[in-house]
Amino acid sequence: MIQEMTSDKKLINTVFEELFSAWSNGDAKAFADCFTEDVDYVTFFGQHLKGKQQVEMSHQELFQGVLKGTQMQGRITEIRFLNEDIAIVHCIGNTKMAWQKEYSKKRESINTNILIRNNHIWKISAFHNCRIKEPNFLAKWIMKQKKK
Repeated sequence: MIQEMTSDKKLINTVFEELFSAWSNGDAKAFADCFTEDVDYVTFFGQHLKGKQQVEMSHQELFQGVLKGTQMQGRITEIRFLNEDIAIVHCIGNTKMAWQKEYSKKRESINTNILIRNNHIWKISAFHNCRIKEPNFLAKWIMKQKKK
């Protein structure tokens, strides 16, 4: 069982390596191929894409437009298996615009993913992404009040 989980972790890592590579190559089809047909994909801006086809079409527009030439990097921070065929994966990712020389820490996002294994192949079935940022003054004040 432990050996199988280690193997599954490697396969899940491969899914994300393929995802980052597809983005960096501007390949919307390869990007969408990392997801299940019925994926629920919530974008950084809160748009809810339903299905692999919407993910591909939306990213094709982005890769030909505002995100043309961008590069993506990322790392998995946690894999938690709910059972042998379902895993929750947290990942931190970052994009570099075509004109940038370095990845900016301010552009890091965290995403929560649910991966499903079907016929020994792992795919992302749910994806939710948001920017990592420090709480603003008001949020910090509210948190302080709750501690009192």
